[in-house]
Amino acid sequence: MTAIATIPTIMASAPIAERIWISRVSNLVRRIVRHYGAIWVGSILATGLCVAFWSAATAGPRPLVCVLVPHFKDEYWLSVGYGLEQQAERLELDLLLYEAGGYRARSRQIRQIDTCIEQGVDAILIGAVTSDHPDLIASIEQAARKTPVIGLVNELHADTLSGRIGVDWQDMGQAVGHHLTKLHPDGSPRKTAIFISGPSEAGWTGPLETGLRNGLSGSEVTILEVFGADTGLSQQLAQVEAALERYPDADYLIGSAPAIEAAIGVLVNSDDPEPPQLISTYISHTVMRGLMNGRVLAAPFDDPAMQGDMALNQVVSVLASGKPAGLVGPDIVLLTRSDPTLTDIQISPAEYFPSIQ
Repeated sequence: MTAIATIPTIMASAPIAERIWISRVSNLVRRIVRHYGAIWVGSILATGLCVAFWSAATAGPRPLVCVLVPHFKDEYWLSVGYGLEQQAERLELDLLLYEAGGYRARSRQIRQIDTCIEQGVDAILIGAVTSDHPDLIASIEQAARKTPVIGLVNELHADTLSGRIGVDWQDMGQAVGHHLTKLHPDGSPRKTAIFISGPSEAGWTGPLETGLRNGLSGSEVTILEVFGADTGLSQQLAQVEAALERYPDADYLIGSAPAIEAAIGVLVNSDDPEPPQLISTYISHTVMRGLMNGRVLAAPFDDPAMQGDMALNQVVSVLASGKPAGLVGPDIVLLTRSDPTLTDIQISPAEYFPSIQ
């Protein structure tokens, strides 16, 4: 592992390179304050100080970070990858990006962990394909004996993690449920919804559904059925078609970003005079366009690009201090077409695709 020198004290006479890094940290903090307020800026600033002197305090080759994600078939993960690659350039880190191929590719993700260790990486960021399968947990525990392993976005029940970046997906579902409860409180006319989510193996699907149902308590909205599949577009399209065929009169279709993308395509060619309104459970490029043009009613935003930034900041902090970090993540904001901040939301550029192994 790369040797880390002691972090120097901030002084007015600091070298130019250090002052530039301090400026970058200040810009980062200001950006965080704009988007999320000051509630956890103190902890971010502490991490930022490690980031500020990272370049000056490391010697030898650039640190190498292995990043494992379920897949890039979902545009959400493109924004995570964009945040990672942009921050890696700023921090002078090298990345090895691997995609497992889907949420049922557990064996492949385990092999990728082994590959990362064989390459002698300084840290591993893992967007786990499952939150608690014993085989994956055992692989993570073995890897963590040699290098820090940090959870990325997806829930992961491993005691040996050195940190985790993400939000509580129960809160994501609850944001959607609360929005619908405001629209259809107790005593108003009854409404129905179909819910299309990811596969049961994924760590976020269970908490998401729990949060959604909790948020709907006190409303007149009833979930007719839950459909689930891997979050590739073709798999989600099949679920959308099945759900609409079974429940053609549903008032709402609540779904993953690929499900909403598929539903937009299906409904634009439909002759249904009263198609279901669409609500996404997270953000993507297609969902953003849908919010702007009115085809999507609402979506919770957990800033996947910022999570990529924050993940590498946590890597730097863990490597510099030698101490594990806790859970860090952005606030969740429910976006609608009328939201004045909608045009300020950062996602990856339309032409972006990460450099994967």
